[in-house]
Formats: sequence, C-alpha cells, structure tokens
Amino acid sequence: MVHRSKNSKPGRSWIGFLYACGAGLALSQPVAAQSAQWPLQDLSAFRQPGSSWQLASDVHARLGKPNALEITKGAGILVNLPGKKQHGQDLFSTQEFGDIDLELDYMMAEGSNSGIYFQGRYELQLLDSWGITSPRPGDNGGIYERWDDNKPEGQKGYQGYAPRQNASKAPGLWQHLKVSFQAPRFDASGNKTENARIIRAELNGVLIHENVELQGPTRGSIGGGDEKAAGPLRIQGDHGAVAFRNISVREFKTPKPELSGLQYKVFNGQFNKQRLDTAKPVATGVSKTLTANAGPLSREYILHYTGKLHVQEAGDYSLALATQGGGGMIRIHGKDITGSGRNRQKITLPAGETPIEIVYARTGDWGSPSLGLSISGPGLRDVYIGDAITPDDTDPILVNADQNTILRSFIDVPGQQQKVVHAVSVGSPANVHYTYDMDRGMLVQVWRGNFLETTPMWHERGNGTARPQGAVQRFGTPFFTLGRLASEQDAWSADTTGSGYRPKGYVLDDKDRPTFKYQIHGSTVTDAIRVTEDGHGIYRELNVTGPAADLYAKLAEGEQIESLGKDLYLVDGKAWYLQLQEGSAKPILRDAAGKKELIVPVKGKLTYSILF
Repeated sequence: MVHRSKNSKPGRSWIGFLYACGAGLALSQPVAAQSAQWPLQDLSAFRQPGSSWQLASDVHARLGKPNALEITKGAGILVNLPGKKQHGQDLFSTQEFGDIDLELDYMMAEGSNSGIYFQGRYELQLLDSWGITSPRPGDNGGIYERWDDNKPEGQKGYQGYAPRQNASKAPGLWQHLKVSFQAPRFDASGNKTENARIIRAELNGVLIHENVELQGPTRGSIGGGDEKAAGPLRIQGDHGAVAFRNISVREFKTPKPELSGLQYKVFNGQFNKQRLDTAKPVATGVSKTLTANAGPLSREYILHYTGKLHVQEAGDYSLALATQGGGGMIRIHGKDITGSGRNRQKITLPAGETPIEIVYARTGDWGSPSLGLSISGPGLRDVYIGDAITPDDTDPILVNADQNTILRSFIDVPGQQQKVVHAVSVGSPANVHYTYDMDRGMLVQVWRGNFLETTPMWHERGNGTARPQGAVQRFGTPFFTLGRLASEQDAWSADTTGSGYRPKGYVLDDKDRPTFKYQIHGSTVTDAIRVTEDGHGIYRELNVTGPAADLYAKLAEGEQIESLGKDLYLVDGKAWYLQLQEGSAKPILRDAAGKKELIVPVKGKLTYSILF
C-alpha cells in the first residue's frame, strides 16, 4: 500500500509504501483482448459447411452407443453427425487468424474422433480417451504428430506431443478447452523467422501443454505443408460425431507496447523514511531496459524511473508490476498501481506516448532483485517488460499414486471461506482419485489424472492443505450424505444437531482401500468407495444397520439433473453421471434452494456409481 501525505501531488512525493512490500514475484494470468463469441445461431461463421454439420439447442450421447449423438432442434450448439451415407467434411472458419486464444466446450460421442487445426495446419486432437492412463499424442488433448511417408515404418510420425496427463471426461459430458496459440513469424521477404507455438493449453482446468514449439504443420494440414501468418480455424469432421458450444476466439494483432526514454535515480535507505522529491540521489543515469539492478547499491535502496509508455491503440489496458526482493509502484495517467503481480489494475490510455513513473524499493538482502511491468489490452496478449523472471526455488511437493495411497489433509472448498479439515484423499494407480469428508460422511470430490500437490501442506510452516492435480469434479457445498426427513420436501440438514453423528475411522482391505465407518441417527454405517474396474469412475456401497424409517441419502445436487432412464442421471449441466444399481429404492428429484437435489430412501444397503 502507498501512503501519501495530505499535500502531496502526483509526480512529487511518494511516502512509505510497505516496508516489506514485495514478498515474491507473482505474475497473474494474462488478461485477454476483447472476446468474440460465436453465437451459433446459423453457420455463417463457416465457409461452405458440409451437410453433416448442423445446429441444435441440446445434445446427448448414449453410453454404449458408439459414434452417435442425439440432438434437439434449435441453435447455440454446433454438431457434426457423419454417417455411413453422409461422410463428414472438415469445417473451416470464414475468417482467418494469426495469434489467438481459443476457448470452447465440446462433447465427444463414444469412440469418436475429431480435432481442431489452428490455421488449418496444427492439430490439437479431440478423441474419446476416457479411462486412458498413459496418453499419447493421438489421445484427447494431444498435439498430433507430423508425418513423413518416406521414413521407415514406425518412424513416419514424429514431433507429436502427448498431454501432460489425461484430463478427459466421459462421452456425453461437456469438456472445456482453452488454448493460447501463437502463429509463426515471417520477415518482409516471407522467410519464417519463428515457429508457431502452443503457449498454453488447458483441458478441463488442467494444464496439458506449455510453451510447445511447433516446428511445422501436423499430419493432414492444408496447404501441402506450407506455413502462413494467418489461416482458418478448422474442425475435423470426417471421423466421428462431436458437438461444440460457447466458442470464443480472441485475436491479438496489436504490436507490443514499448518503454522509452528511461531515466533513473537511485536513493540509499528505506522508502518509508524519506521523500523522493527532496532526497539526494546517490546515482542517476539512463537505461535501455527496466531493471531492478541499475545503480551501485545492492541492499536497501530505492530506484525511481521516469520514461514513456507507448501503446499503438487507445483503450482500456491492464497493468501490473512484478517485483522480487522488494516492492514497487507505478504512476501513469493520474493513477497509482501498487504491490506486485496479483494487484493488476485497469487504466484507460490514449494512443501514443504516456509519461510513466516506476519505483522499486529493495528491502534488505533477501531474494534476487527483479523488476518488470506486465501489460495487456485491446488486441494485445499479455506482455512482460523487465528483468528475467527468477522462478520460485521451491520445488513442488507431489504425491503420486502408483499404488493405492491414502493422505489426510485439509481440502479447500472453492468459492467459500472454509476447508474440509478432516479430509481423506484416496489415490489409485488407475489415475482415478477421491476425497472423503470424515466430518460428514460425504464424498467431496473425484478427479482423474495425477494425485496430489502437498506443497502448501509441507513447505516451511505449511497450512495443512493438499490440492488435486487432475481434472476435478466437486460435489458442492459440504453436506451430510445421510439425514432424516419428515417429508420429501424438508430441507436437508446442514449440521449434526440431534443426529448423533460419530465418525469411527476406516479399515483397509487387502488392497489398502479404506472402508469408512460412522454412526448417525442410531444406525451404524459402513461406506466403501472403490474405483471401477474399467477406470471410468467410482463405485460406492453404503450399508446401514437398523435404518430409521425416514432415513434418506442425498446423492447429488446441481443446477440441473436429468434422468436418462434405467436409473442413470446427468448432473449439473452434463458434468457427470450418477447410476443407481438395481435394488435401490426409487430416487426423488426435487427442487431445493434454487437447485436440484437427488435423494433416495435408505432401507439398509445403497449402491451407485459416479462416472466422469
């Protein structure tokens, strides 16, 4: 924070902003350029779409029914339905793109195959890879191989990149993809000076690629293997049924901003003990770059820059200061931006040059001093100007699950100021894991991919928290699985008052898999959760001794819950499946506090599966 004296004016005096203001470097995620979401009310965004492409208002895939999607007529969802009599064709955008951020949802039919080609040349694979434990370049989210028919068999495919982990969901569930693509660069003579890149790709919230250089087009590219500064977005349509929605493309065409005319003054001592307008500098100079290391001092100094920031286009920009080994402040266009990294602020800038002041305050001799400016804006991907970023020297503490593995920790509840404080996370070599809340007998979350990061738990003093590494499906605000209801419309209890709830720990089977035990409403409960044999989800069996006549289990809550028949449900906008096993009581789908809940009477034994 900056504390300004009552009589101070911009450009004259800054006094006492945090003595230890730069605890570490923390650049925030890039702020995107203006987004263009495709409304999908018609097919006008595409050139000459083939007959297999159409629009729908809703779409479903059926488990056990390969390469098939069922649609509801309407608009808003783009669907490809190739068949034996209607061979699908690739779909090309009318507009051509260079650097873009692409964000969309997609749904695969069972066994289906598709892909997204950036500029029509570089393919990110879309595939039903449900349950694959060791993904390859041809699996969902992989960067497809380049191809050379002249090479020996087994070597024709090369330079493909598998996703870091398999974050894929089941057929019929919506999957979310975010990709930052950088086009190849060319000089004035048309010679390529820089390869294309996948800067970052996330699948279902999991980082699967980062800074991957694409040395040439992948197999099946347009143009006979040539490369261009711009090209169409292309969706593969000849391999299987697939659906898309919420397609958003953000273009980045604006040249990078520049800092110029940088002059600096260096002051000795702590920032909060002097006024820069009256203090005498120990050194002055000019610098071609923004750096924390100008001047002769190495500890407890203040570095004050003045200069100009040049942006080509007028508009709203987002700026943040990145510092390490100290703190900093920006003053531009009448606005102060303090702190580091996460304190990103928006400011309206005119086209051309704007005066800027930047202060860096070195505190003590801890940390490597560094200073940089992060800026994004209209048509501009996030740009960093300054010292090379020194990475955090803390290696992440990762826990793998090469065998059935149990770890107790805290688990954060996203969007709420609370934690599950008696959480037991159970990992499996099938790369399907879950967290159980022993305070409520609740299944908190399941996820697919890698197991846990425990850096917050064990680094230095720690805070006890572990974090799932894979694609997580959470089950809402923590609630008790079992409860008594006087009627089917009674609100679900949020606490243990009158329930007699008593956790009794867990026992391990011969494969080190836990079965949880507790008492509630006078009954003894065993709760066994197992990964399904095919790795498609988990199987849960609750056994209740002496259940009360009005005892229910709450199985799911969400904005939407759809019945697909045969005791199969789609939960929370096609996020996951719940399947009750034969012999279970008839479930009740009800409204509750603006959401849907699925509850079921408990007569003694309850079994169901969660597929995701």
